[in-house]
Amino acid sequence: MHESYQTGALTEITFYILLSTFQPNHGYGIMQTIETETQGRLVPGAGTLYGALRVLIKKGWISPCGKTENGRGQLYLITEQGKQAVAKETSRINRLLQTAKKLTAGRNLH
Repeated sequence: MHESYQTGALTEITFYILLSTFQPNHGYGIMQTIETETQGRLVPGAGTLYGALRVLIKKGWISPCGKTENGRGQLYLITEQGKQAVAKETSRINRLLQTAKKLTAGRNLH
């Protein structure tokens, strides 16, 4: 998982994982959230997801916060540092959209 520190841009899967952990969520729940919210456009495999979770824990952007009710699954929760990353990425995306609207105003995009 490569993150561009020059631009502050996150990979799309990283962004969705962070968004999926604003409340405690387990790996399968995170996969379901991403698939639902992207209308099936992104369907992370288990290897991709758990690799990304390990990286995000190491960065301090999410943290384990307990077990699922059956005790078998790990729950994850975004940290303050992770929330800052989401805020930065949201701001970057908003600037990108503003630029796109400005440069395409009045033009047929189809």
